[in-house]
Amino acid sequence: MELDLPVPDYSTVSRRQATLDVNLCVGRREQARHVVVDATGVKIYGAGQWYVSKYGALQRRTWRKMHLGIDETTKEVVAVDVTASRVHDSRKLTGLLSMVPGRIGQVYGDCAYDTKVCYESILDLDAAPTIPPRRSARCSGGTAPPLWRSVRDATIRAIREQGRYRWRVSSGCTRQSLAENAFSRFKVLFGGEFSSRKLSNQQVEASIKCVVLNRMTALGMPESVRVL
Repeated sequence: MELDLPVPDYSTVSRRQATLDVNLCVGRREQARHVVVDATGVKIYGAGQWYVSKYGALQRRTWRKMHLGIDETTKEVVAVDVTASRVHDSRKLTGLLSMVPGRIGQVYGDCAYDTKVCYESILDLDAAPTIPPRRSARCSGGTAPPLWRSVRDATIRAIREQGRYRWRVSSGCTRQSLAENAFSRFKVLFGGEFSSRKLSNQQVEASIKCVVLNRMTALGMPESVRVL
């Protein structure tokens, strides 16, 4: 067409990717959200499968940890973050909850979030924490424990009375599977690895993919019916 257009090369686009502001396009809700949080590993680069199978595992694979917050009702991704693989899940809960639009009524997490910081972060939002304590957990011995300890002690006593399985069902802790299902859909659609090399670019890449996942979720989700 004989047009002189400035087209950035690949390296320029890659550098600008880190500064891209991505909106997860989450629908508005008047009611308080129930959020399920979890994390999974995502491969970034290293020896390919064929290389490992032919020459053996000569190089260590490099991983990132992707943290997601899922709306229990709409199944949308309401919060996402990417960190190094050694970052513990509990350290990112406060940041994830700050990304969730609107009010939060309840937060579900696994044993990795059974820490003081996580309980306090949830209670500061006037939300109810539903976190299974570790199997070695014991009730506090003080006469006036702090609020987060009182909530955790109530969970420990309920598990002793009902049993861990029955408590998981009655408390709604089984909704943790919603996060696992979201990770499965993410990896089936986009693969189990990131294309970007830098952490800042990987965070943007994860957000963009979550936007696409949310749009697909908004189109409709399958309805499961139990057949007796």
